Amino acid sequence: MNKGVQDKLVEQQEKIERKFQGIGKGKYARILKMAKKPDGNEYTKVVLIAGVGIVFLGLIGFVIYYIMTIVF
Repeated sequence: MNKGVQDKLVEQQEKIERKFQGIGKGKYARILKMAKKPDGNEYTKVVLIAGVGIVFLGLIGFVIYYIMTIVF
């Protein structure tokens, strides 16, 4: 018997829902319970560190580009 597209989609959706039903239980429960919203100071530090990392990688890329234009 040939299943319709709608039946296949319903099966797929039910499969996905079954996977996510147990997310609050088992090995992920402890992580979710420990997770908290960062306060302002913590958020500022994360943004600063990420920004410095982006600028640092950009500078490395620029230096490599500059060296390549001089050498070649």
